[in-house]
Amino acid sequence: MLSIARVFGIAVAVSIVAAGCSRKPANRPAPRRINTDSLVREQARLDSIARAEAARNAAAAAAAAAAAAGPATSAPVNSGERSTIASVIYFDLDESSLADESRAALEAKAPVLLRHPNLRIRITGHADERGSDEYNLALGLRRAAEAKRYLAALGIAEDRVEIVTMGEERAAVQGHTEEAWALNRRAEFEIIAGG
Repeated sequence: MLSIARVFGIAVAVSIVAAGCSRKPANRPAPRRINTDSLVREQARLDSIARAEAARNAAAAAAAAAAAAGPATSAPVNSGERSTIASVIYFDLDESSLADESRAALEAKAPVLLRHPNLRIRITGHADERGSDEYNLALGLRRAAEAKRYLAALGIAEDRVEIVTMGEERAAVQGHTEEAWALNRRAEFEIIAGG
């Protein structure tokens, strides 16, 4: 999705190039004015469509999770369920939005959480080493909060999910490479009660 600034910048650049390429200096038409209000309205419309699509997808995933969960139980969590809950999700650089793979991992956790209503988890958000300490702490918290929001959309009560951030403090992988940084941009999950 193009941002408003990018669309505006492209339109201005095209206008400048078109004006500079004209061979007839006389009778040059005035440059076309860009209606920024129209751009803002179009971006708002596209954002609204994207939010509605995400809500529809989350509702469908919630229904699938509820169907897969089966009846609630007070039985202990087995090793397969524990592994599903513990699976890590990853984020793109400077992003807290969930990628498709991350949504799929959270959708796999939902039936386990629905089947075990006493289970409580903690989501810890992490960042790579780039950025200030304060920024990375905030980014880690946004990542954990986004995972919690998606679990809530899948039918998991918010009071069962605690979120914290570690920022860049607990790197999963040491190193100053793209590969190491990608593995450090993550959210980790642990069972804190009922397991």
